[in-house]
Amino acid sequence: MSTLEIRDLHVSVLDAADDRPEILRGVDLTVAAGQTHAIMGPNGSGKSTLAYAIAGHPKYLVTQGSITLDGQDVLAMSVDARARAGLFLAMQYPVEVPGVSVSNFLRTAVTAVRGEAPKLRLFLKEMNEAMAALSIDPAFAQRNLNEGFSGGEKKRHEILQLELLAPKIAVLDETDSGLDIDALKVVSEGINRYRAQPGHGVLLITHYTRILRYVTPDFVPVLARGRIVKSGGRELALQLEAEGYGPVLQEAGYDVDETDGFSGAATGEEAAPAAAPAGR
Repeated sequence: MSTLEIRDLHVSVLDAADDRPEILRGVDLTVAAGQTHAIMGPNGSGKSTLAYAIAGHPKYLVTQGSITLDGQDVLAMSVDARARAGLFLAMQYPVEVPGVSVSNFLRTAVTAVRGEAPKLRLFLKEMNEAMAALSIDPAFAQRNLNEGFSGGEKKRHEILQLELLAPKIAVLDETDSGLDIDALKVVSEGINRYRAQPGHGVLLITHYTRILRYVTPDFVPVLARGRIVKSGGRELALQLEAEGYGPVLQEAGYDVDETDGFSGAATGEEAAPAAAPAGR
């Protein structure tokens, strides 16, 4: 059974002033195959920082702790080695790549992850079936990667990659953002299809509970000020929707500011430096 283990993870981020403020301050998390973890938390709490640290983004420096996948040291791997090992990141803001078609990109990615190029006829059949399941127009395959895509098209393409690459652990960074209700349902169905296959685990980062109406989490960790301050099931997400983060943060010993819901200073602790925008 595939398992992603994160232990005492501390991460700093290179900001616009060339400083490296610490964003994650000791995260512990285990995501096993067959599980879905939906991470929630206030803005600036480090959710995307966690995603990019797992993926190996060069702006995110791990200063302490470990990340392992099935016992292998992820931090010792290059970005492409992490993908081949079975990690996948669906980005919040996918980049445009003019001159590279969706079809060519997907076949290149599949070849890199699987270790050999799939036969073209079989790949096209597999891609077209996955596109149909996501209600994607076949002409989409010939468009330049993410160029001129709507928010919904970008997110469907991320799930198309997920279905074709079939990683062990999928990290989905706000995959629900920018989606209307119909697109949200289609994307959620794609996540559920992936999750239903043996050996797959999901780490879903979200601000809202609406995607959790369609993708049922096993665990809902709450990340605040760089630490997981509470974890529960779907009922915790419903509590957060009804009450906001204030009660959970107060329970964890943090001062809550009425103007923004979270002052960031923990009771009895020295307030940590402000988080960089990149560590949202």
